[in-house]
Amino acid sequence: MSVHKKIVLDEVRKYHQDDQGDGVFVPGVTEIWPSGAVLDEEDRTALVEAALEMRIAAGRSCRKFESSFARRMKRRKAHLTNSGSSANLLATTALTSHLLEDSRLRPGDEVITVAAGFPTTVNPILQNGLIPVFVDVELGTYNTTADRVAQAIGPKTRAIIIAHALGNPFEVAEIAQLAHDHNLFLIEDNCDAVGSTYNGRLTGTFGDLTTVSFYPAHHLTMGEGGCVLTADLALARIVESLRDWGRDCWCEPGESDKCLKRFKYQMGTLPEGYDHKYIFSHVGYNLKATDLQAALGLTQLTKLDDFVEARKRNWRRLREGLEGVPHLLLPRATPGSDPSWFGFVLTVSPDAPFKRAELVDFLEGRKIGTRRLFAGNLTRHPAYIDQPHRVVGNLDNSDVITAQTFWVGVYPGLTDEMIDYVVSSVKEFVEARG
Repeated sequence: MSVHKKIVLDEVRKYHQDDQGDGVFVPGVTEIWPSGAVLDEEDRTALVEAALEMRIAAGRSCRKFESSFARRMKRRKAHLTNSGSSANLLATTALTSHLLEDSRLRPGDEVITVAAGFPTTVNPILQNGLIPVFVDVELGTYNTTADRVAQAIGPKTRAIIIAHALGNPFEVAEIAQLAHDHNLFLIEDNCDAVGSTYNGRLTGTFGDLTTVSFYPAHHLTMGEGGCVLTADLALARIVESLRDWGRDCWCEPGESDKCLKRFKYQMGTLPEGYDHKYIFSHVGYNLKATDLQAALGLTQLTKLDDFVEARKRNWRRLREGLEGVPHLLLPRATPGSDPSWFGFVLTVSPDAPFKRAELVDFLEGRKIGTRRLFAGNLTRHPAYIDQPHRVVGNLDNSDVITAQTFWVGVYPGLTDEMIDYVVSSVKEFVEARG
C-alpha cells in the first residue's frame, strides 16, 4: 500500500469515528427506523479504497463477492446485478431462453405467485408475457401454503415464483416437491430472507433460481445491488448472458481471447470467425453491479451472522413484549422454519376499538417508523387491474392485510431501549383505547 493511500484510509477511519454522534436515544425524538443499513468504519474504508483505485466498473471485487456469496448460500454460481428487482427480472427471463428448448416458458404460460407481496416479484412475469396466477396467504405467517399452490396448478402452469414474506420462509420444501412433481420451475425470491432456514436448510437452496437484494433495507447492503444464484450451470450461463447485454461471450470486460477461440465461432447467420465478444445470443440488458458496490458487499458479508442474530433477537424481544396485548394478531414463524426476520408484522383485529391508521399515526408521532406489508393485495392496484391474471380461491386475507396490517423494524441498528419503547408505546395506545 502506498504511503499516500495509507494516509487517506487512516483519515477515513478517523472521520468515521468522529461522525458517529453521541448515540444517545431520546424517546419520541430519536427516529426508530423500520429498516436501514448498519455501516462501520471498515465499510466506509472499503468504499473509499475502491474509489481510490478507480474500480468504477465490474471487476475483481464483484468476482470475489460472487464466489464468496455463492459458497455462503450453498449455490454453485452467483451473479451480481444492479438491484434485487433486476435480479428477479433476470431470473424470470432466464426461464424463457431458447437454450432451454421445449422447457422454456413462452408468452401465455402461467406462473403461480401470491397477491400480498412486492411488485418486483410479479412484474417480471408480466414483462415476459406470462400470466400471473394469484393465491392468498395465511395471516400470522403472511405466506401462502403448499395446498393453495397445488390448487392453483392448471394445464398452462409452468412456474412458481414466491417471496419468503419478511424473512419468514414459506413451505418451500413442500412447494419445491410440487414443482418437481409437475415439472415446474421454482424461483425463490429470497430478498428479505438471507440466513433463514426451513427444515434446517437455507432458503434460496430449494428452487431452480433464487434472488437477493442488497438495498439498504436488507440483510446486507451495497447501497443498490442484487444477485441471482443457482446450482444449475446452464441457467447460470443464461443469467450471465442476459445481464451482460445478451452477449454469448463469457469473457470479462477487458479480457481478450480467454477461450482461445474468439475468432473461430460461427453463430446465427454471421460469417465464420465473427468476433465472439460481439455475438449476441439473447435479447439482454446491462444490469451489472460495480466494484464500488461489491467492495462494500464484501465487508458487509463478514458481519452477516451478527446481523442475522440481531434481527432474531429484536424480533423475539418484540414478540415477548407484546404477548397478550388485545386486538393485535402477532406474527409467527412458519412451522419448521428459523427465520432471519426482516420486520415484525402486526395485524389489527377487525373488531378492535381502534383502526390500524390510528395506531400507525400514534407510533409515527413518536418517531417510530412503520411500513405497510408492501402492496397488500396487488390485484387492487391501478397498475394491475387491467393486466391479464388469474385468481385461485379468494384473496380475503390479502384484503385484510391491505386494510389492517403494518410492520415495525427489527434491523440490527435498533437497540434494546428502542425495542422496549416500541413495545411500551403500542401497549399504551391499546390500553388507552380499552
